[in-house]
Amino acid sequence: MADIDVAERYRVRVAGLRTLHETAVRGWRRFANFRLLAFILLGASVWWTATSGSTDRFLPALATAAALTGFAILVSFSSRAHASVTRLERLISITEEGVHRVERDWSALEQRPWASVPLSHPYATDLDVFGDASLAQLFPPLSVAPGRTTLTSWLLGAAAPAELVLRQQAIEELKNRVELRDELILHTERINISAARLGAFEKWSGTIVDEFGGAGVSALTVVIPLATLLLAVAQGLGILGQAYWLIPIAIGGLLTLRFRKRLRTALSEVQGQRNVLRGYADVASLMSDETLHSILLVILRAQLGTGETGAEHRMRTLEKLSDNTDVRLSPMLHFIVQALGLWDFHVVRMLNHWKRAGGNNVADWMSAIGVFESLSALATLAYDNPEWVFPTIDETIPIQVDALSLGHPLLGAKNRVANDVTVGPPGTLVLITGSNMAGKSTLLRAIGLNVVLAQCGSVVCASRMSLPPVALYTSMRVQDSLERGVSYFMAELERLKLVVDAASEIRVGGNTTLLFLLDEILHGTNSAERTIAARHVLARLIESGAIGAVTTHDLALADTPELAGIAKHVHFQEEFSRAADGTPTMRFDYRLRPGKAESSNALKLLELVGLSVGLPPSGYRASPD
Repeated sequence: MADIDVAERYRVRVAGLRTLHETAVRGWRRFANFRLLAFILLGASVWWTATSGSTDRFLPALATAAALTGFAILVSFSSRAHASVTRLERLISITEEGVHRVERDWSALEQRPWASVPLSHPYATDLDVFGDASLAQLFPPLSVAPGRTTLTSWLLGAAAPAELVLRQQAIEELKNRVELRDELILHTERINISAARLGAFEKWSGTIVDEFGGAGVSALTVVIPLATLLLAVAQGLGILGQAYWLIPIAIGGLLTLRFRKRLRTALSEVQGQRNVLRGYADVASLMSDETLHSILLVILRAQLGTGETGAEHRMRTLEKLSDNTDVRLSPMLHFIVQALGLWDFHVVRMLNHWKRAGGNNVADWMSAIGVFESLSALATLAYDNPEWVFPTIDETIPIQVDALSLGHPLLGAKNRVANDVTVGPPGTLVLITGSNMAGKSTLLRAIGLNVVLAQCGSVVCASRMSLPPVALYTSMRVQDSLERGVSYFMAELERLKLVVDAASEIRVGGNTTLLFLLDEILHGTNSAERTIAARHVLARLIESGAIGAVTTHDLALADTPELAGIAKHVHFQEEFSRAADGTPTMRFDYRLRPGKAESSNALKLLELVGLSVGLPPSGYRASPD
């Protein structure tokens, strides 16, 4: 099976990385031992120098200098060796996660925070787009922002067909670039700021601080430290007998108090963000250094720019300026440099200069990085599932979803059963009947998730798939709400109204087609009213030009005359048998068959779990009433 091949490929890569890691650890330990020896020699040479006579200190001093130099060199080498060890450990972890993704080992996959999607979203909750054992867990690690925020927007809303073609080309190019994609993950792991924080950073980058009142204050921030220095030197040389240098320090203190809030605001967006800024710079460097051919990737690289005005250079400059703001994280040091040199004012001035040189481009740079991360994540999905294909999405093809060997993306290849599915054209619906546990809901989710993947540019779990642009709406996991005072049935009606209203709006707009997927429609009420209400809802959807699929246990609904001309009937079935000892067994093949189901299995399932339907339990006596 293809998934076993890819998992084995990952395991081979892990084995190779572990060998490199063991070698790197030995090298690091060797440097650490040499560093310890150099430290001991340094201590001995210092002692030798201290105990030598004034005329005999040349050799001890030379030995001390040599030991100090050697120790410094070994510290540098040891740090690099440790960084190499850490890097290989992360690569091993990233590659092992690939095995878990391919094998759908959900318990071993890290649950990363994604977007909080409201229950009113057209399909996200019903289709397990996010959460535990979800589509989001099939993607490798991305930065919180802009990586996950960008991919979230793709998963929650369809792109135009022309954009999807560009994404598919880029994903195909990145699909087998495993080292590039792993390197991207290593860089983006440093980027751990939220979408709100990133938005604030983008706004900050394009806002120039007014230099605290103009040229007068700006001049004071230069004159005051200079006066402090000159007066202190004058006192030190005996020219002045008093500590007059305290006067400019006091004036500077008053100036700092006057603008302290504005200083804090001006510095806050980069303070403590050195690693984040380095991550952005490293991603920009990675994209500029790689050979890229597809149109979208070339556009993204151009968007980041090159040279002194490019994202990499500007972000590395800002990273260094961030070091200057981090002085504020050490209160004692910050008090000294602010008192003597009005440090914060000069840092703000340098940050303003940085903003003028290209701060307005930050939003474009972040957008390009987010798109690149999302394309890389979708390329990883394609690499993990080589049997999946790119779908065809075109406004000119017939209005129907047509798929061969369509499977559920969240099921591993060994457990997945694929079926040929056609939903549409307008004026028809697919009515899926069958017993409990036969696969009806799984089929709906397979259709829905593959449509989501198709309309964000990804490969899909099918051997072939084509569809026009569609607006996907589902009703599968309706929840009552004690807080809102809404019963299950009312919640289901609200969800169906959302779908019906959307179909009417789309019909009026005429830009796309609504695709509805409804699971056990209106099963929160009695069967007689359910049949009438369901017929009404489905008729409204069909009249609006929508296409879709509906599952039901209600064979009476399947037999209604109103659905005779529009329903394309398909069903699942099961095999029920008994072992030699009379124990009941049930088997499902999850194969979709034409026509309506002719049986149900609720009573058989009761017997299967030991709740046989027959005589009343012993001790029970019917009431004479």
